[in-house]
Amino acid sequence: MSRLKKLKGWNSEGRFIAKTFEFPHFMDAVAFVNEVAEAAERQEHHPDISVRYTTVKLSIQTHSEGGVTELDFELARAIDVLEDAVRREGAAEAPAA
Repeated sequence: MSRLKKLKGWNSEGRFIAKTFEFPHFMDAVAFVNEVAEAAERQEHHPDISVRYTTVKLSIQTHSEGGVTELDFELARAIDVLEDAVRREGAAEAPAA
């Protein structure tokens, strides 16, 4: 998958491409997942998402094709742009309880 080499941090995992993201705070991870969800809805192409505190793992494949297609690489590129934006902006601080 030469296209995969052009994506920083993405790896082949069976019939998926996947990447794990680490954030400094839980709310940053949640903000990132929310941004990914909105982008996925717009593209009608939905990744598998796993959240463990400040770690987010995304796995992408075109389920109807049973593997990776150009749609997956397009979504991965969009996700990388979202990651950069979330890291620059950070999550809004939660109000004190």
